Amino acid sequence: MALHFEDTYPTITRWVIEIGRIEIGQDEMSRSFVRAIDEGGMIWEGREDYATLDAALQDLEAGIAAWIQQNL
Repeated sequence: MALHFEDTYPTITRWVIEIGRIEIGQDEMSRSFVRAIDEGGMIWEGREDYATLDAALQDLEAGIAAWIQQNL
């Protein structure tokens, strides 16, 4: 049985539906590969690179979860 994104990353899913947005990839504005942003700006950013996209998403999931626990 294949998992849906929502099953693997429930916090990221909640974030983009209810709270803010995420960015994935390098750009000239930030050194991080993944970022979570709300209306006030960047609330979390990951490392510059990851071995896999899944590793980046797992880090993003944990980072957003920690922020939500502390701030909401």
